[in-house]
Amino acid sequence: MAMNIFDFAMKMELDGKAYYEKLATETPVIGLKAIFTNLASDEQKHYDTIRSLKTGETRAMADTHVLESAKNLFEDLMVDKTIVGSLRKSLDGYQHARKIEADSVRFYEDAAKKESNPQAAQLLLKIAEEEKKHYNIMDNLYDLVLAPQNFLAWGEFSNLKEL
Repeated sequence: MAMNIFDFAMKMELDGKAYYEKLATETPVIGLKAIFTNLASDEQKHYDTIRSLKTGETRAMADTHVLESAKNLFEDLMVDKTIVGSLRKSLDGYQHARKIEADSVRFYEDAAKKESNPQAAQLLLKIAEEEKKHYNIMDNLYDLVLAPQNFLAWGEFSNLKEL
């Protein structure tokens, strides 16, 4: 992978982290604040992983647990419909986050295909998988706020739309 791709990926991760931190600051909902903080933490983890790849290291990356936390949050949100109404003003932000995550998935999958080091390619694919989870969370949050009357339980989180 060319050096400028590493730099681009690291900037992308820091931008994502800053965006989730902004969403965390702006939400009045404690559970959402925790989800956005966890998403920001994942983006920092991705940044650290890309930085290590840039320096030639291929260390393991810890798994994310944000999806499990999000499931509990959504169950709580479905019970309290007044919260959902108050989140409506953040719809554009959630839609923007979905776009960022979808773009990230494509970026990392493409980068993995071009990577000659198999370990580095696997790490890039792992980051892509985590970005898919982030997309899934934001997509479900967007759908919940947009149309709570049509929102169904997440089940096994298998409703990731085609990116």
